[in-house]
Amino acid sequence: MGNDEICLSFLVRQAWLNMRSVMDSALATHDLSVAQYATLLVLDEQPGASVADVARAVASTRQSANELLAGMERATMVERHPHPQDRRSQKIHLTALGRSRLEAARPVVHARESELEVGFDAGERAMVREWLARMARAGHD
Repeated sequence: MGNDEICLSFLVRQAWLNMRSVMDSALATHDLSVAQYATLLVLDEQPGASVADVARAVASTRQSANELLAGMERATMVERHPHPQDRRSQKIHLTALGRSRLEAARPVVHARESELEVGFDAGERAMVREWLARMARAGHD
């Protein structure tokens, strides 16, 4: 069976599971999970994001994101502050430790991604990234 005959969702799932396994191993050296790393990235790009914002960005439920953030707060990687206009919401920020862990892990993640992309030229890498970004957006439109 050729790749064009295999269910696209199945191929994406296989790629994700393989990449997640590789990244789990790489991030373990920094005592981070893939979900924690993704959350640190989101909070670096969106300081003061809410739990709901984090959940959307990392494609999880609000409850799962809240549990993840609670663990990260206990590990002093993030801190929560009351939202000034919404008493039911909190603004989440990286701590110095969270930022430090993110910056230490970032080169490892980039190196592992580069290893996985060996054999793809720059145009192919750009096309795959654009395709994945469009597919991610299509699910939210």
